[in-house]
Amino acid sequence: MYYVYILASRHHGTLYIGVTNSLQARLEQHRAGKGSEFVKRYGVYRLVYTESFERAEDAIAREKQLKRWKRDWKIELIERDNPEWRDLSDLLV
Repeated sequence: MYYVYILASRHHGTLYIGVTNSLQARLEQHRAGKGSEFVKRYGVYRLVYTESFERAEDAIAREKQLKRWKRDWKIELIERDNPEWRDLSDLLV
């Protein structure tokens, strides 16, 4: 399984979009300050949105699509499923 995810620094804060094959491992990397200077610099650690894909190519294409979106569209996407901007990382198994 492959995942596209959005991290936020806080409610309506700085956003980061990434792709991975292990959400839990990637979040641990981010929170340890490894893997992304942007995440480290802006404190973007709250997992607020995810999508899953069977194929890596599909996940990468979706990540690229979301990165081209306007900020307002990204916020609408997050708030459709997570209106309170809760940290979803506690739901990972």
